[in-house]
Amino acid sequence: MGVRHMTGRLDSILETIGRTPVVRLARLSPPGVAVYAKLEAFNPMGSVKDRLALGVIEDAERSGALRPGQTVIEATSGNTGLGLALVCARKGYPLVVTMAENFSIERRRMLRFFGVRVVLTPAAEKGSGMLAKAVELAEKHGWFLARQFENEANPEIHSRTTAQEIVADFEGARLDWWVTGFGTGGTLKGVGRVLRERRPNTRIAVCEPDNSQVLGSGIAQAHGADGGPAGSHPRFRPHLVQGWGPDFIPKIVEDAVALKLIDRLVPVAGSEALRLARELARQEGIFTGISGGATLAGALEIAASAPAGSVVLCMLPDTGERYLSTVLFDGIPADMCDEEIELSRSTPGYRFDSVTAPAPAAAEPAELAVEPEAEAFVRQVIEDPAQPVVMFALEWCEFCWAVRKMFAAYGIAYRSVDLDSVAFQKDDFGGRIRAALKQRTTWSTIPQVFVGGEFIGGAVDVLDAWRDGRLRPLLMRHGVPCNDGHGIDPHSFLPGWVHPRQASGQ
Repeated sequence: MGVRHMTGRLDSILETIGRTPVVRLARLSPPGVAVYAKLEAFNPMGSVKDRLALGVIEDAERSGALRPGQTVIEATSGNTGLGLALVCARKGYPLVVTMAENFSIERRRMLRFFGVRVVLTPAAEKGSGMLAKAVELAEKHGWFLARQFENEANPEIHSRTTAQEIVADFEGARLDWWVTGFGTGGTLKGVGRVLRERRPNTRIAVCEPDNSQVLGSGIAQAHGADGGPAGSHPRFRPHLVQGWGPDFIPKIVEDAVALKLIDRLVPVAGSEALRLARELARQEGIFTGISGGATLAGALEIAASAPAGSVVLCMLPDTGERYLSTVLFDGIPADMCDEEIELSRSTPGYRFDSVTAPAPAAAEPAELAVEPEAEAFVRQVIEDPAQPVVMFALEWCEFCWAVRKMFAAYGIAYRSVDLDSVAFQKDDFGGRIRAALKQRTTWSTIPQVFVGGEFIGGAVDVLDAWRDGRLRPLLMRHGVPCNDGHGIDPHSFLPGWVHPRQASGQ
């Protein structure tokens, strides 16, 4: 079974969607049974939803439902939004997503990195709330609503791509079970109907959270007049698996049930989803999210009772990096544990609990003679009444970025003279400016901040001046507006490694 992931020179990032590899899990498969995983993290935005996004947008373009330059909107737990962000960026459509506030922060920040507007909805309103908000906004502003939960273009692209890849990868080989979760139902319906036709002996298992068995309940989803869900399903409960099982049964999932595509429902405990996501990383070197761990849990349950020689394929929908702020990383420390501290102490140098002779400071310039041109430049900059707040900085410096973040948070306009930038490289003018600064302030470190010609100091000095109340009156005296920063502690802008370490040396 070969990996057919796209390589070579391509005309568009969109051409990298699909063709994801199938990998055997050599260490996690039970004896006598082969368990494979299809790694959808190999899509450009790291999830299976890239396929959905491309299918929905291109179908809408063909039908005329999406006009050039029209805004696209969708309700999403994150992955569909990220796929749409990629596709819309490449094709030139503005994008708005609605998202319940309880989904991981990484997702909304990644979306905003793409220029997407993210409208959060209350967690108490669940998935149906973010969907209703998307409908409201689309109707109000005349935007194109992607409708991932009911749009036939969603399963269609899986029939054309995902299913064909699976059939090709297992051509002439055994495939007893295909295991997936359900979110929108696009993967389930799109792949399932092709397997029924092309691989009728392959059975299909669908996983859902054990504490939120909306499919397993046998209770039908209630619908509103528009055909959409009329609120939450009565058996829905909040669960750990983000992107899996919204609080309603999507139309596409109902279609899959009607087509009799599901041979077995597998309830999965959230704790098993978390455990197996970690085991995938530690035993197979595969980095997946909570839904990937959950789907693997279902696949291993199937494999445990399968006859010897059976082959099971499960879908791993995304990557683990967008779960850093979730329970998946609970207990994964940023600081050294006791074992790591002991490893550090097993050799004498470069430790937090011993003094190592400092290396020469790369940022410290050699002593230069102060020359009139550099001195005049410094004087002109710090005495310019049009820009009272000046920071002499380095582009790469974390302490300079701490000050930049503080100024941004408090709405303080300033001029940054970045001494390591290209503009100051000719004839080492940046180094000559530093020599002139040192003569003026006696400080050799950077950043150096001035307000109205008055030297405030470096990063910590500026943060302290705000914290103890000295900086704001000085800014006001020089006509520099600012806000209260919404009560943010200025020291929170410092790099994390600056904050005091525990006594253990972590």
